[in-house]
Amino acid sequence: MAKEYLEKLSGFVRKAAPDISGDISLECKHFFSGAALYAEERICLSLTPAGLGIKLPEETRDRLLRDGAAVPLRYFAEGPIKKGYALFLGGVAEGSETLHGYVKESIGYVLTLPKPKAKLKKG
Repeated sequence: MAKEYLEKLSGFVRKAAPDISGDISLECKHFFSGAALYAEERICLSLTPAGLGIKLPEETRDRLLRDGAAVPLRYFAEGPIKKGYALFLGGVAEGSETLHGYVKESIGYVLTLPKPKAKLKKG
């Protein structure tokens, strides 16, 4: 199932951000029961059965939630809200110029955040 989401997310990102190339490392990886996009090792999108989660600046995210264009991201029905994300229901709308703009905004936003620290492997 995750492979399906990985393929969908990869295709969506190619259409949403075709002008973001060699300067920025973009990588789609398996993520829970879906897939996630990383920009320079920072997660910015996730595509799961819940929908398309996009990490956005607070102002943009709050406006989308307030206007009802998106909902808070929860990976599980009773799970905690994943802070920093807006969830767009219905998965990937590949023809949506609006969503494409949020993808680009997300990539730019996460690049301003610190890189995650490398995890030490046990063993």
